[in-house]
Amino acid sequence: MIATLIGAASILAWLYLLLARGLFWRVAEAPPAAGPMIAARVTVVIPARNEADGIATTVISLLTQDHPGPLRIVLVDDHSTDGTADIACAAADALGAADRLEVVAARDLPAGWTGKLWAMSEGLDRARATSADFFLLTDADITHAPDNVSTLVRRAQAGDLDLTSLMVRLSTETLPEKALIPAFVFFFFMLYPPAWAANPRSKMAAAAGGCMLVRPSALERIGGIAAIRGALIDDCSLAAAIKRAGGRIRLDPSTTTRSSRVYGSAGEIWSMIARTAFTQLHYSTLLLVGTVLGLAVTYLAPPLLTLFASGPAWWLGLGAWLAMAACFLPTVRLYGRHPAWALALPAIAAFYSAATIGSAVNYWRGKGGQWKGRSQAIR
Repeated sequence: MIATLIGAASILAWLYLLLARGLFWRVAEAPPAAGPMIAARVTVVIPARNEADGIATTVISLLTQDHPGPLRIVLVDDHSTDGTADIACAAADALGAADRLEVVAARDLPAGWTGKLWAMSEGLDRARATSADFFLLTDADITHAPDNVSTLVRRAQAGDLDLTSLMVRLSTETLPEKALIPAFVFFFFMLYPPAWAANPRSKMAAAAGGCMLVRPSALERIGGIAAIRGALIDDCSLAAAIKRAGGRIRLDPSTTTRSSRVYGSAGEIWSMIARTAFTQLHYSTLLLVGTVLGLAVTYLAPPLLTLFASGPAWWLGLGAWLAMAACFLPTVRLYGRHPAWALALPAIAAFYSAATIGSAVNYWRGKGGQWKGRSQAIR
């Protein structure tokens, strides 16, 4: 009887996710932007802290955009010790575009700010002097497709958007990435369905911080980056602030603009998840317990019932497992993985559940939000 009830709860959860969660699982590249090319002035702000491995590729991809308007880069060197700024300048100089890159040295991190947002604020202070029509806020490890800026600008203009962002294609070079990264995208869109985020009538707001095009006027309306200065999940916090102020937002996946950051081990992916997982739960132990129990019923119960139960519980478990695989399959295909990986979501979810618990443990130990040598969520 208990097994049947658990199976019923599981299959009802997956029917809800398939049919009533904004169809988040139907991930696909956005259609080409409508309208003519627009010669908007774009200033790119890149917060960078010890990004020597990828910064040259990022700078080159931006300085060689096919965007018809002026494009400048403000690189904020956030106390790097690996020559990040020098590498960026050398890349720009090699293209004959040194005059389009400006390096700003970030001042010491003030109390109440997260490191990335302080660096962004430092860059935006300089970017305002460029009279840009749009700011492109991007990470230092993003390789932008040649048409990325022009496409984002046209999309923003056509939709009268204040913020349009991309979930860039994450690296799947290593075996741990192949196994675990597609699920990261799946879980992100499940938490923040793009259709709900784009709907002005919905309170849902979301953005992906690796690539965000924002209007300066939208930032002014919310009081600038300072309005979210302590946010650890800075991208979604920015989207929420802009949407609350009446702005329109949009989030899309991308297969052509990519992250160059490689996670060489499962431990590195664990750390990436643990950095913000407990923040998502508002540092609540009660929510953590409820979430872990919910994940167990939703993800772990279906295969366990399929393997060990009988009668109605078996059928319910099998149905939930197949519904789960069907939901995950589009993301698996988006990342070029074999369809059989869709059946592995229960095991992958167990890893993410454990990392979420690890995130809480880090917070309780006073080591929450570890990033680039900083603890940014401290009790």
